[in-house]
Amino acid sequence: MTQPLSFIRQRLLAEIEQVKKLMEYPVEVSDPTLTNFPIEVTITIQKIPGPYLKDGKLSTRYTHKFKIIVDAEYPYKKPVIHWLTPIFHPNIMPPHEGGYICTKMLKVWSSQSSIVSFIQGVITLLSNPNPYDPLGSDACLMSAQYFVKHPYHPPSILKKGEED
Repeated sequence: MTQPLSFIRQRLLAEIEQVKKLMEYPVEVSDPTLTNFPIEVTITIQKIPGPYLKDGKLSTRYTHKFKIIVDAEYPYKKPVIHWLTPIFHPNIMPPHEGGYICTKMLKVWSSQSSIVSFIQGVITLLSNPNPYDPLGSDACLMSAQYFVKHPYHPPSILKKGEED
């Protein structure tokens, strides 16, 4: 089932505005007029801790970027997600392995789902890796093995004015 493009544009524009206002994250849109599908929406999550490797050691990154690709069948067809920043996570592939995200939010996507609720799910997943349900990439499997032995305890979320 598809909706008229005017409905899809209106809904997508409202969701993008929600992300900007409610979450206060920088958002880049490949086509701000939302006329040329697929539309690429790049989200930069800030001040949220997430694991990554720095010089071979586990570290924490507080700025993360990913791309949401929405086609003209949105919201009935789930968006495609590509992670764009370095990460060491069993449920998020690093960019060089495809950048895919394994989250229940995508598995149970419905027309009632939204980009805002998806981002909220990503924020939770970012700081709470599930090593018992990793994606099948080399980096995800390696991080799953690591987090089984060394559970990830993320540092606090940064407050306004703090830098990572």
